[in-house]
Order: sequence, then C-alpha cells, then structure tokens
Amino acid sequence: MRALLFVPVFLAACATEPMNPYRAADLCEQRARSAQGPTGQVQIGIGTGGRSGVGADISVTDDFIRGRDPLAVYESCVYRNTGEAPVRAAILR
Repeated sequence: MRALLFVPVFLAACATEPMNPYRAADLCEQRARSAQGPTGQVQIGIGTGGRSGVGADISVTDDFIRGRDPLAVYESCVYRNTGEAPVRAAILR
C-alpha cells in the first residue's frame, strides 16, 4: 500500500517543464542552419616539442538530405520543444 503513495510523487518528479522559448529559438536556429547545407570545420595546431595536428569535421543532417525548408525545420523544432509558435523569426546565415 505504501508503494502506491509514492507513485504520484514519482510521476510529478518526472514531469518536465517546456523549454524557454528564447533558448529553443537559439537551439532551433542552429538546426535550421544545418538544414541549409553541409557544415564543417578544419583544425590545425602546433604544440610544444614541435608536435603538430590536423583535423577536419564535416556534418550533413537528414533535414538537408531530405531537402526540408530551413524555416520549416526551425518552426517545427521550436513547436516541438515549447508547444508554442516561435517568439522570433529565425536568423539564418
């Protein structure tokens, strides 16, 4: 019987609040930028003792491969994270 008393407390602890709309906008803008095309970076470094390093990273998202509109990606991402429409227009570069 005591175990049943803890169920509502456990369920309340598992409930999550919606994400802050401005935080969601920031995260979703990055996802929308990735939908515009492949992204990547190149790293070159020289350390102590003459050691050098070179690295590269290229990313392609499934949104880009599917040809999804970056603005639609942004809007659906914000809605999914907040349950509301975006509070600001996407700033895509």
